[in-house]
Amino acid sequence: MRLALTASALTAIACAASAQPVTGPYISLGGGANLLQDETLKLNDAFPAGKLRFDTGGAAGVTAIGYGFGNGFRVEAEGDWRYNGLRQYLGTNFPTHAGGEQLNYGGMLNGVFDMDIGSPWVYPYIGIGAGYSYTNWTHIQVASPVAPYDFSAGGTHANIAYQAMFGLSFPVSFVPGLALTAEYRFFSVIGDGQYNAISAGAEGPSGPKPFGFASGRVETSTDYNHTVMLGLRYALWTPAPPPPPAAEAAPVAGAPPAPTPSRTYLVFFDWDRADLSARARQIVAEAAQASTHIQTTRIEVNGYTDLSGTAAYNQKLSVRRAQSVEAELVRDGVSRGEISIHGYGEADPLVQTAPGVREPQNRRVEIVLK
Repeated sequence: MRLALTASALTAIACAASAQPVTGPYISLGGGANLLQDETLKLNDAFPAGKLRFDTGGAAGVTAIGYGFGNGFRVEAEGDWRYNGLRQYLGTNFPTHAGGEQLNYGGMLNGVFDMDIGSPWVYPYIGIGAGYSYTNWTHIQVASPVAPYDFSAGGTHANIAYQAMFGLSFPVSFVPGLALTAEYRFFSVIGDGQYNAISAGAEGPSGPKPFGFASGRVETSTDYNHTVMLGLRYALWTPAPPPPPAAEAAPVAGAPPAPTPSRTYLVFFDWDRADLSARARQIVAEAAQASTHIQTTRIEVNGYTDLSGTAAYNQKLSVRRAQSVEAELVRDGVSRGEISIHGYGEADPLVQTAPGVREPQNRRVEIVLK
C-alpha cells in the first residue's frame, strides 16, 4: 500500500511538469547520512516486545550506469550502502545497555523523471526504485544490569526493497555534462527481518533465569530509512562546444557606398549567457564599421537560443542577447534609432537538434544590415 501511494503521487507530479531531457548514458555517485526509524523487535512470547533505536549513520549510493531517453525520463542501476549503530532498547522500565551495528546493502533499479521549472540553474527530479537488499546485524546486544532482559543477535536477512526519491541537480556550466546533485530518499526492505539470537536470559540472585530460549530467532519490522545525499552526475561522451564559425569579413574600408544585398554577422553565446565574449565584441565592431560604409536603411538585431530549457525562458533569453548586442553597437557609434531588436527564442535553429540539446551554433544573435 505504501509503495502504491508513493508511485501514484510521483506519477501525478510528473504529469504536471515538463521535462528537462538528459540524453544518453551517464554515471553518478553520492554519499550522505541515513536516519533509521525505530525498529519493532519481538523475541518470543516470554520476552517483552520493544523497539530498537539507532544513531544517525552513513549512506552511499553509486549508480553504475544510467541512460536518459531525451524526453525527461531516465533509468539507472545502482548499488547502495547504509550503516547505523544501535543506541538504545525501548520497551522495558529497567535500565538497559545496547550496542552493535545494522548494515543495509544491495542493488536497485530506478526510474527517474527530470522536471524543467524554467530555471537554468536547478532542475528537480523525482523517482522510484525496486531491488534486492541485505540487512546484516553485527554484535547486536541488549543487556540490563538489574533484570533478565539480555540478548545478543546477529546474521543476515535479505528481501525485496523499494525506494522513492526527490532531488535537485545543479549543472556545472564550465564542465559539459557535469551536475551537482542533492537528494532525499525513503528506503525500506519488505517483510520482517529474522536473525539468530545467541542468548536470551540473565543471571539472577538465585541462579540463572532464562526467558524463553538460550538460542533461536528474533524478528524485526519497520525497517524504514530516510537518506540525504550529495553527489555528482556526469553524462558520458559529452562533446566540447565547437568554436563558432568565422563571421563574414567586413568590406574594405574606404570603398564607395553602393547598394548591396543584406549583410549578416553572427555573434555566438555560451549556454544560458547573454554577455559578450571578446570575439563577440570584435564581430559587433566589424558590423558597426560596415554599417558606415554601405548603404543601410535599418539594422536588425535578432536573438536566438538552442532547444534546451523552456520556450518561455528561452524567449526572454533571446531578447537579452539581442539587447546586449544593441548596446555594444551603440558603444561602437551606431545610432540607437537605426537599430530594431527582436527575440525569436528557439525558432529557426541553424542546426536542427532534438529538444533539450545544447547546440552552440543555435545560441546566437544575427546582425542584419539592410
